Amino acid sequence: MRLIASRGHGGLRLAEAVRYSGLEHPTVHRILRGLVAEGMATQDAASRRYFLGPLVFELGLAAAPRVNLSEICRPSMHRVAEKTGDTVFLTARSGYDSVCIERREGSFPIKTFTLDVGTRRPLGAGAGGLALLMPLPDAVVDEIVGANARRFPGYNNLDVPSLLEALGRSRRLGYALNDVHNTTGATTLGLPIANRYGEPIAAISIGAISMRMTEARQKELVALLRAEVRLIEKAMREAA
Repeated sequence: MRLIASRGHGGLRLAEAVRYSGLEHPTVHRILRGLVAEGMATQDAASRRYFLGPLVFELGLAAAPRVNLSEICRPSMHRVAEKTGDTVFLTARSGYDSVCIERREGSFPIKTFTLDVGTRRPLGAGAGGLALLMPLPDAVVDEIVGANARRFPGYNNLDVPSLLEALGRSRRLGYALNDVHNTTGATTLGLPIANRYGEPIAAISIGAISMRMTEARQKELVALLRAEVRLIEKAMREAA
């Protein structure tokens, strides 16, 4: 299901499901047929691509979390977008993936961004994914990166060595920075949001054209994000 979701509106080919899952072709075909039969997936008759089915939406309505992260973060995202003029993203962790659950555009948004609400990517892809990896122990990072290695090349030719290099740089900087494996001419930076136990559950990030992301402005944006992260984490503790 995560593989299907990660392909978004483009759908998932059977061959892609085999390649990214590491399972045998007959096994993948059997699983996909079962998902279609249960309404968890659909298959387009013309393209033969697989998409999420209507039952996924219905189950999502019943599984609303106790703490509505999007609702809590929305005021912070609005303030950041208003103050910076840039595009602000809220990314939540979902196993070995990250999912964009909220986006707010400022007055100077990047029109070529493809990170829509609902977009699912392997953890480590994008500034939000890097931010979610930053606080994790190296052993956990190795496990996640190993599980996602097959999928990384589909994200602007990302690979394990370049991801680990970007992660190391982000840890040294104190914030996630993605200025290579990104939309051409764009730079994103972000910070993790932790729950009451100190576990990173989400990330807030800012995307802008690279010419606006000077080193001095990066520091200003990070200071702004840190202040909002403190407010978000406080609100989450009070809502729990």
